[in-house]
Amino acid sequence: MAIKKYKPVSPGRRGASGVISNELLKGKSCKALLRPSPSSGGRNTSGRMTVRFRGGGHKRRYRLIDFKRDKSGVPAKVASIEYDPNRSAYIALLNYLDGEKRYILAPLGLEAGDEVIAGKGAEIKTGNALPLHEIPLGTNLHNIEMKPGKGGQLVRSAGVVAQLIAKEGDYAHIKLPSGEVRFIRLDCMATIGQIGRVEWGNISLGKAGRTRHLGRRPHVRGVAMNPVDHPLGGGEGKASGGRHPVSPWGQPTRGYKTRKKGKPSDKMIVKRRK
Repeated sequence: MAIKKYKPVSPGRRGASGVISNELLKGKSCKALLRPSPSSGGRNTSGRMTVRFRGGGHKRRYRLIDFKRDKSGVPAKVASIEYDPNRSAYIALLNYLDGEKRYILAPLGLEAGDEVIAGKGAEIKTGNALPLHEIPLGTNLHNIEMKPGKGGQLVRSAGVVAQLIAKEGDYAHIKLPSGEVRFIRLDCMATIGQIGRVEWGNISLGKAGRTRHLGRRPHVRGVAMNPVDHPLGGGEGKASGGRHPVSPWGQPTRGYKTRKKGKPSDKMIVKRRK
């Protein structure tokens, strides 16, 4: 897998780049694992816009991903590595020995034809999932549970990896990609290896149109608006604000803490990323 740069045959192609992925499936995805995925356009169930600058984008269907890896002790063969429009990482289609099919996040190095297994006693091998108490220190991990049986919530984006650095009592110390060290219960599941598609962070979209395909609309600066629309708007000529940066509703931004109290899981943080 490598990054390819396009020839500047048009203004839109100049500066754009993509990923060469010869191992990806060329055919259709597994139809039984696809679901409708209507776009919200940033609106809630009442139809009110709660997130600005979202809308449009290419039509897509959701792929059901097995984050729990709860099919214990049943070996599976990797049928294909596929593109998923809903996430930055690639996904792998597993054909289990009993005939069931499931998608998982594709780790780096996993290829079609490989065999993976989940559950207690599994081998320490890329793509296998097992409880943290059976994983040796220093192992690279992804798709880590925060509560036993809830399914992986941490380390799921393209190219990211966590590391098991210690075990203490009923908890493991996990170093996350942000640099944060966190307590995770030893009976939580995690998958061995680093998430694939590590070049994703270096891709340049190259033009506004590719951003619109992803469902992101233009983000307008407050200082470019009128006074009726934003506290930083208006002024003769090009004014640069004249006050500290705020949201359209006057709340300070850039470092202003808005949390009333911490999440319950904050007590599990050993070392913060900052």
